[in-house]
Amino acid sequence: MRTERQLRFLTDITFGAGVPVHTCPQLDRDSRIAPEWQHSPLHKQALHKQALPIDLSIPDEPFRRASRNGACYNWFMTVGPFIAEIAALVGEPARANMLAALMDGRALTAGELAYVARVTPQTASAHLSKLTESKLLALTAQGRHRYYRLASPQVARMLEGMMAVVVDGPPRHRPRSSGEDKLRFARTCYDHLAGQLGVKLTDALIARGHLVLTEDGGQVTAEGMRFLGKFGLDLKDRGRRCFCRPCLDWSERRPHVAGALGAALATHCFDLGWIARVKDSRAVTVTQKGQSG
Repeated sequence: MRTERQLRFLTDITFGAGVPVHTCPQLDRDSRIAPEWQHSPLHKQALHKQALPIDLSIPDEPFRRASRNGACYNWFMTVGPFIAEIAALVGEPARANMLAALMDGRALTAGELAYVARVTPQTASAHLSKLTESKLLALTAQGRHRYYRLASPQVARMLEGMMAVVVDGPPRHRPRSSGEDKLRFARTCYDHLAGQLGVKLTDALIARGHLVLTEDGGQVTAEGMRFLGKFGLDLKDRGRRCFCRPCLDWSERRPHVAGALGAALATHCFDLGWIARVKDSRAVTVTQKGQSG
């Protein structure tokens, strides 16, 4: 009876689990065949118990999981439009500039984001409304002021990944600016350090045996916990956030440390006065105090 089950599987994928269907008496009682499918050559051949002229070698266990509750339709027919929706939001130049400006983890006002995007306040308001409704941005009100920030670390991770793809894309004939050089040297990636500074910091922790990174996670060693404790980091209150993970650096093409550990390191370096933010940029500079520290 595998052919019949596979036929139902293909019907759900092709026409969706929620479309009007008819019962086919030649198959079992639970078979649901869409009207459009009933008139297809494949359906007529299946009714006459003929072999289907396509490869239907679907493994039993994945087939059972996908067929349950019409999940196959959700998997194959809805993910693409959702990706397209987010891509359209991020792909608009003004909105892309706004999102890039928020990659340093700080919250900015609508006026500041309008300046970054080089649009009028009215246009900026429309863009921010779309980004907030799509859960890419979060809005916080303090008195008369409204501040926007990236909704979650996942959004920042998505944007950083897109930047990495851009670097590997076709060459763009644009002269390299001093601002870009500053970003490549040191910058904030949402709430942790990136660029040459972030990668070198990560390499130093790994070389000294304080940190172990894998492709999708990481762990601080016992020696590392003692070292970071002496450095002044309190790593006990981790919350629900991922404690330690690698983040691919778009300029260095190598990972830097992210997660709660990366955020704690960056915050502590700012508090010590070792690094400072560059105005109107994600770039950071190393202070004289930081060079001696």
